[in-house]
Amino acid sequence: MKKVLVPLAPGFEEIETVTVVDILRRSGARVTLAGIGEGPLEGSRGIQIVPDINLNGVNPDEFDMVVLPGGQPGTSNLQKDERVRDILMKLNRQKKWIAAICAAPLALQSAGILHGQAVTSHPSVREELIGTGYSEDRVVVDGNIVTSRGPGTAMEFAMKLVEILFDKDRVAIVNKGVMAKL
Repeated sequence: MKKVLVPLAPGFEEIETVTVVDILRRSGARVTLAGIGEGPLEGSRGIQIVPDINLNGVNPDEFDMVVLPGGQPGTSNLQKDERVRDILMKLNRQKKWIAAICAAPLALQSAGILHGQAVTSHPSVREELIGTGYSEDRVVVDGNIVTSRGPGTAMEFAMKLVEILFDKDRVAIVNKGVMAKL
């Protein structure tokens, strides 16, 4: 079974979080929402989500992929968290999948894993992604790094993650239920 870690910080972007978690769970992946704080966490639009576990209880070696939702101040909170940085660096060394959407590629950059990578992000943080091969494509895959632009690309991003973890056939199976325009 493929296992995916989604670190969740106060101020996360709700569409990006819920869409990715939902689509990955529909695909058969075991997704763990790990809060960087205690109890329910509030997103950037005031929606609260209760994480499955606190990030302190996570063993990064158990996961095939980590996915960072964007949003503000969620991205800033992820950037500041040393546990998140350590997980990103460890999974990158192991060449496991690392994915980030919207402003969250900034957390990858803070962890030192984006230099020279082709990436995309929300246009508002483009200028901060120094030293990358920036693209305006909706979803970008370069090596073990997957990035996407924002809430409007969350479904495409999630389906690309399903394709990476499983295959295109699994994407088609999942899409029968959700009927996304791909």
